[in-house]
Amino acid sequence: MNRPPRKPVAGHPARQKLACLLVAMGMLVMAPLQAATCTLSVQALDFGNYDFQSSIDLESVGHVIVTCDVSSSFTIALSPGGGTFAARTMQNGAYRLNYNLYTDATQTMVWGDGSGGSTVVGGSGTQVDQTVYGKAPAGQNPHIGIYSDAITVTLTF
Repeated sequence: MNRPPRKPVAGHPARQKLACLLVAMGMLVMAPLQAATCTLSVQALDFGNYDFQSSIDLESVGHVIVTCDVSSSFTIALSPGGGTFAARTMQNGAYRLNYNLYTDATQTMVWGDGSGGSTVVGGSGTQVDQTVYGKAPAGQNPHIGIYSDAITVTLTF
């Protein structure tokens, strides 16, 4: 929902900012009768302050760390969170801020569960640190506040 730009309020800077925080939750999926034991650790993305007057996209990185007791092959999938894989959204009450998560630094491959044009990330080893690349596009005019979304991370090995 686009709204007209805000006017500065007396005593406040002309560039009002918005704090955005993406929280990821971990979920472990284990297939029966496998010799390996793997754990999942997630470092959330924190986009910081969103400046609605900026023409530059706001970017952030997070990490999904897989640790296995023996070398194992695995895949990592992310849920769509509060939107779809094509258009994830963070929320602040009824207000929304668009963003997405990617497997690559060039932000061309949406990280998801393999559906809706998204892709999963595969790997192998005993300790793998996979970077999650996030982008909140410039040009949005959100309501001031803190926005967040919860993403479920699924590890299959």
